[in-house]
Amino acid sequence: MEPVQDLTIKNNTEAQRFEAELDGERAVTDYYLNNNIIILRHTEVSPALEGRGVARKLVQTALDEAREKGYQVMPLCPYVAGFIRKHPEYQDLVMARFKYMVI
Repeated sequence: MEPVQDLTIKNNTEAQRFEAELDGERAVTDYYLNNNIIILRHTEVSPALEGRGVARKLVQTALDEAREKGYQVMPLCPYVAGFIRKHPEYQDLVMARFKYMVI
């Protein structure tokens, strides 16, 4: 499958999730915000969008926004933890007691 080039990702603060939609298919990264901590709970991509870099872009957007807003990250979603392991430039965002999940 072709990687997605122009994907718009929206932070739906009411639903507490980052959303992407392409060709009528949806992908989301759910979170819970508690003061300055963002708990990234679950990432789900429609099977029709799998393998096209959609989850990567969702998580990257969530982490970039966390950095921008000064949030600490609790990476409970296995995909998010794996992404941070592969991209150590985001490890500084992870709360100290959850660092073991990303190294």
